[in-house]
Amino acid sequence: MNDMREVEVVVVGAGQAGLSSAYHLRRTGFEPERDFVVLDRSPAPGGAWQFRWPSLTYGKAHGMHALPGMELTGADPQRPSSKVIAEYFTAYERAFDLRVRRPVDVRTVREGSPGRLLVETSAGDWSTRALINATGTWDRPFWPRYPGQETFRGRQLHTAQYPGPEAFAGLRVVVVGGGASGTQHLMELAPYAAATTWVTRREPVFREGPFTEDVGREAVALVEERVRQGLPPKSVVSVTGLPLSDAVRQAIADGVLDRQPMFDRITPEGVEWKDGRHVDADVILWATGFRAAIDHLAPLKLREPGGGIRVEGTRAVADPRVHLVGYGPSASTIGANRAGRAAVRDIRRFLTAGPVAA
Repeated sequence: MNDMREVEVVVVGAGQAGLSSAYHLRRTGFEPERDFVVLDRSPAPGGAWQFRWPSLTYGKAHGMHALPGMELTGADPQRPSSKVIAEYFTAYERAFDLRVRRPVDVRTVREGSPGRLLVETSAGDWSTRALINATGTWDRPFWPRYPGQETFRGRQLHTAQYPGPEAFAGLRVVVVGGGASGTQHLMELAPYAAATTWVTRREPVFREGPFTEDVGREAVALVEERVRQGLPPKSVVSVTGLPLSDAVRQAIADGVLDRQPMFDRITPEGVEWKDGRHVDADVILWATGFRAAIDHLAPLKLREPGGGIRVEGTRAVADPRVHLVGYGPSASTIGANRAGRAAVRDIRRFLTAGPVAA
């Protein structure tokens, strides 16, 4: 049975990056379903935000920037960010008639008929002249491996599975990771837990002063340089440091944010260092970040020897039909908005120039 459909552009993912791209496609004359289609793996609008833990209220959420063409106004800072942003994305999709198809799992992208890409999905196949990949990172939590990990008798979970602080009441918790999620988890669950231990591979860097435009540009430039070299991107936060807020200062003073070097092995009862020091634990919480969800692009052979995809702007250097929005320097929400506009502008030029031989 042939279930092939043809469009000019397929957008994969309907988080911030995907919706921004769809908005700019629509604004520049592309019609949804006729000229482009948006495919989203999630069951409902909201991108990765819909999966965030209930205690992450909108007032605590960092890095949420309004989508182009429609501000997010009047949101209650005490409501869960998952609900606030899911409602906002729902209203946005309706306001601009983006007609997102979900849940659709994009399984692979490969060469199709001459000059076109074949997008194979759980809901049939699509033939397209250009692809905007906006799949983010939420579907690929990174779990480091350490000796003895499989012997641990307690519970191990990742930030992606974090249920909120009440679940850790009376438990001894080891939190692994020096990013924003790790510090937020620690500060939130410490009043409930019997004990907490914070371990990181590198000494955490706390940033004094405001996050200015100059600081942001410098951080983005560092991430862009890695991407240009074909290396896996680092997050912008990893090069800016952690903001030193009043709450963080208090957590440091209270001993909650008392960083320990990374342990060397995991035992059935906890974690252990080479010098013989041991910490008993009921839970190991891996706040160790995420990796780009791009395995479905593997047949196109876009990866460089360094492990990343080399891009110029948003365009994959190895294949000008493919744009990565929300990847590397455009992983922030404001960066995703700008990248969506840039990708659409580039795609319009590309499509006007005519098909390229595969």
